[in-house]
Amino acid sequence: MKAMEDVVLEHSIEIGTTPERVFEFLSNLVDDESYRAWHSDDHVAMRWLEGSPWQEGSVVYAEEYIDGQLHKLTFIVTRVVPNREIEYVPASRFHRRYAPKYTFSAEPTDAGCVFTATVHARIPLLLRLLSKKKVERGLSSVRKHMKEEGENLKRMLEV
Repeated sequence: MKAMEDVVLEHSIEIGTTPERVFEFLSNLVDDESYRAWHSDDHVAMRWLEGSPWQEGSVVYAEEYIDGQLHKLTFIVTRVVPNREIEYVPASRFHRRYAPKYTFSAEPTDAGCVFTATVHARIPLLLRLLSKKKVERGLSSVRKHMKEEGENLKRMLEV
């Protein structure tokens, strides 16, 4: 039996714009105001600690509410495919053990593009066994947050 269960949370939404506009939007997330504009209910603060927004090696700090709890995390951008995909990981090795990778991607379609946010998570078996309802509530809250971000992005870019 595996000590960790791998879980992939993913939300995709079709947006009537180009992948370039999606990544332009992401590149303009540079401060608390722009971050909150994307998801005013949950996003609190954001700042780039090193490098330029969404460039390989850049470091970003963000605060956001998930399931009513404030999360304060620092991420390192590990891979960028211009106008297609961004991969980032928690700076903390401890957090990376349980959430090893996050991605944003935009694939072109005839009507615009499909924006996808993905979170890779690892749930310790003992936690899953002892607190199944809490784990499921947490995963459900992350899914809801990802869906809201996608819907907000669509609303903001299709004007």
